[in-house]
Amino acid sequence: MTGLHESVFSWITPRLRQLPWRDTRDPWLVLVSEVMLQQTGVQRVLPKWEAFVAEFPHPRECARAPLGDVLRLWQGLGYPRRARNLHEAAKSIVSAHDGLVPSTQEGLLGLPGVGPYTARAVLAFAFEADAAVVDTNIARVLARHHGRTLKAREAQLLADAWVPSGEAWLWNQALMDLGATVCRPRPACDECPVASSCAWRGEGDDPSVGSAGVSVAQPRFEGSDRQARGRLMKALSELPVSVAAVSLVMDRAPDVANRLVDDLTRDGLIVRDGDELRLP
Repeated sequence: MTGLHESVFSWITPRLRQLPWRDTRDPWLVLVSEVMLQQTGVQRVLPKWEAFVAEFPHPRECARAPLGDVLRLWQGLGYPRRARNLHEAAKSIVSAHDGLVPSTQEGLLGLPGVGPYTARAVLAFAFEADAAVVDTNIARVLARHHGRTLKAREAQLLADAWVPSGEAWLWNQALMDLGATVCRPRPACDECPVASSCAWRGEGDDPSVGSAGVSVAQPRFEGSDRQARGRLMKALSELPVSVAAVSLVMDRAPDVANRLVDDLTRDGLIVRDGDELRLP
């Protein structure tokens, strides 16, 4: 094992964040956590993940449920297309994989809504395969440590090269926590276990800015289409909404509200039933 690995493992041993999805190797529960964590912070995900897996502990329960029930549990996480994709993935797992989450990258990529990152995360965190993941925290660590802005393929290759055989689960979790707690957008380099080998060390232009996988500030939420859609989805999680009241519920002009309703309907997230809108 290299000095880099030893330094990171020694640092993480007393500091590994206690998160409930880290206590399981159930591929379905890991998949749910990874889908929820896309574009959503850990603190918002925690209660939602616990409620979701209590209701749908196996893909079969999720696949049998109406999409509307899945969307109600998802309420508050945003980006409801993720809930729809997870519901479709559950149905695919049941129909094509006998209820078992695939254990290969090819099989995982065949599930609706599962891309390369999520597939690698399930392989590493559920099956403990030697797979490297590159989330926004790891991408920042990679760019700074190597001292240059990285393109997506290069970042993945560097991450792959760093994974110690047989230790992918802990290694990926450690790098995530390093990026989340120390190598943050405003880093604490004096607390970093690999500062001595880092090519940047907080001096000069930050190579992680614009590097592949490093998240940027999201567009303003207040007044956005996302906010308006969220208002309607929240209302529909409680009761159907009349078409005539949509503009009021969304707090948008009628033409904007109608456009957003059309988008949600086209995505299969809401349905029109006569003069009312409801969840599927």
